[in-house]
Amino acid sequence: MKKIFLLLFLSITIFSCKDNDDDATRPSSDLAIHDFIWRGMNQFYYWQEDVPNLDDNAFTPSQYTNFLKQFNDPEDLFYSLLYDRNVSDRFSWIVDDYEALLSSFRGEGEAYGFEIGDLVRVGQTNQVVLYVGYVIPNSPAADAGMKRGDIIYRFDDVTLNTSNYLVVNNYYRNNTIKLEFATVAGETVTPTGGISTLAIRPVQENPIHFSNVFEYGGKKIGYLTYNSFNNSYHNELNEVFGTFKTEGIEELVLDLRYNGGGSVLTSAYLASMIYGNATTTDHFARLMFNSKNSSENGAYPFYDQANIYDKTTGNATGTKVTINRLTSLTRLYVLMSDGTASASEMIINGLLPYMEVITIGEQSYGKNVGSITLFDSPSFMQSNVNPNHKYAMQPIVFKIFNKNNESNYTEGFIPQFEVLERNYFRDIKPFGNIEEPLLKAALDDMTSGMARFSQEMISPVEALKGIKEKPFTKEMYILPGEQF
Repeated sequence: MKKIFLLLFLSITIFSCKDNDDDATRPSSDLAIHDFIWRGMNQFYYWQEDVPNLDDNAFTPSQYTNFLKQFNDPEDLFYSLLYDRNVSDRFSWIVDDYEALLSSFRGEGEAYGFEIGDLVRVGQTNQVVLYVGYVIPNSPAADAGMKRGDIIYRFDDVTLNTSNYLVVNNYYRNNTIKLEFATVAGETVTPTGGISTLAIRPVQENPIHFSNVFEYGGKKIGYLTYNSFNNSYHNELNEVFGTFKTEGIEELVLDLRYNGGGSVLTSAYLASMIYGNATTTDHFARLMFNSKNSSENGAYPFYDQANIYDKTTGNATGTKVTINRLTSLTRLYVLMSDGTASASEMIINGLLPYMEVITIGEQSYGKNVGSITLFDSPSFMQSNVNPNHKYAMQPIVFKIFNKNNESNYTEGFIPQFEVLERNYFRDIKPFGNIEEPLLKAALDDMTSGMARFSQEMISPVEALKGIKEKPFTKEMYILPGEQF
């Protein structure tokens, strides 16, 4: 079996300008981070050939040093090298603390423990509220008794309106926040008197947020709210599908509306659980790298076994589990939102050639490219990393296709049935509740061939823009040690 991309770095010749291997041509140590950025992007960036300043012959050694000196901060250099930034490449990024990055890939991080659903305007007034999308167990938000659907009308002593709602960005930049809660009926916001002051602390999130099996319309339905493709939870994910298999489910609803992506390998494992009728020659996804790394182009199959990774270190434990593959499904229902991205969209795209995939919710994010983590070391791996800083890059290095060579969802997948969760913000139902609008639409379509709930006449709710995104989300990445 072919070892994945990162394990081959040691055998790759890296070029920095001309004669990169000659230390005499390398810039001074005060430009080490800048040099690492340019060399990594020159070798691995998917759009390297489209960026003139990443051309192998762009600079002489002295010109190269002068080029790097133009940039005061490593971030400025990195973002200057992106192709068609914020359009073609909305996704590449750099961090100054790779330990925090790697922790996030394992579901760890400093957090309040709740996900913001949407920030919405109340009717035609200037009042603004936000609702809680979900709460992570054993987190500050959970300890405070918060739950999905809670409505917040005051944030850090500011009553939210259309002029000041960006105070909600304190969620991303402060260590403590104060929340005050309300109910909303029509255009009337009524405070409940509830107040929560939260302080961030280390939180471990299990991406398998909720699952159950129930009967509806004479059918046995499996339902899973899955919030991240985290490779540290392969065994738990497989156990959920073991229950689905034992219960003999006839339909599956996969709720990805809060899932921004994650590990490509985990996505392939999930697809293998869903579509159990694949043969060993069937491909779930194909990856295409830049011309310098075309030898790494390859395909992910449908798997029979899954590798298990340690939750503390992220390293493979050396053990595997037999994947619980369902053979009873001919179609899949996916609940999605504009936060459904990357490895989540990979599930939709990769399964479309094999089974009917019915999408319900909001148009997805639109990300058909993925990344790897590059460290400042001779191999760009974490071993022998430069001890003088903790910068690491997460540039786009591959594009993903399905069996039919399709990858045309850069604008996102348009749902067959549009049901916007925010339109029902006044009374958000728990995940798995058969009256929850997106799930209800799926159940109606299963039993009657029409998602009646999505046809209900309801006044649209305006979602407000400008709120930051949660760090390290909307990702599709390959981790060291993962395999085709």
